[in-house]
Amino acid sequence: MSGIRFELATSAEDLRAYFALRKAIFCQEQQMFSGIDIDDADRTAYPIVARVGSTAPSDQIVGVVRIYETQPGWWYGGRLGVHPNHRRQWQISRGLVHKAVTTANSWGCKRFLATVQMQNVRFFERLHWHSLEEVTLCGRLHHLMEADLTYYPPSGERRPVMPLLLCETH
Repeated sequence: MSGIRFELATSAEDLRAYFALRKAIFCQEQQMFSGIDIDDADRTAYPIVARVGSTAPSDQIVGVVRIYETQPGWWYGGRLGVHPNHRRQWQISRGLVHKAVTTANSWGCKRFLATVQMQNVRFFERLHWHSLEEVTLCGRLHHLMEADLTYYPPSGERRPVMPLLLCETH
């Protein structure tokens, strides 16, 4: 994907942009949460960002997703979002999903799950995910979905010693 990089967010500046974009999408635009969308999963989550630009770390962050392990080998993805000006053709969303699952797969993932908003279920099915059940979250219909890990080979991404304490940087 030319001009778009998908990587773990590691700096305080990246984390501020990561949380600002999440807030803009999930609190302001979609109104799924009031105020902030931070939850307990953020304490152990690894944030992944999509950035556009040349090579500078301060290039614009235009997409976000988080991954976190709930028990050994069981990973979840969540808070997948893309800036409204960059939502054409699902390119960034597809890249974020791929980066999330291949990264977790490098870190010993046995199952990768996500709760997906109803309007995005077909998109995930095209990316080799299947629905396990319908669930209601924040008063909206979602599907609990699972990735086909054979479609997402390990990326070789090295796991940081521990996740960043994200809530303290927001």
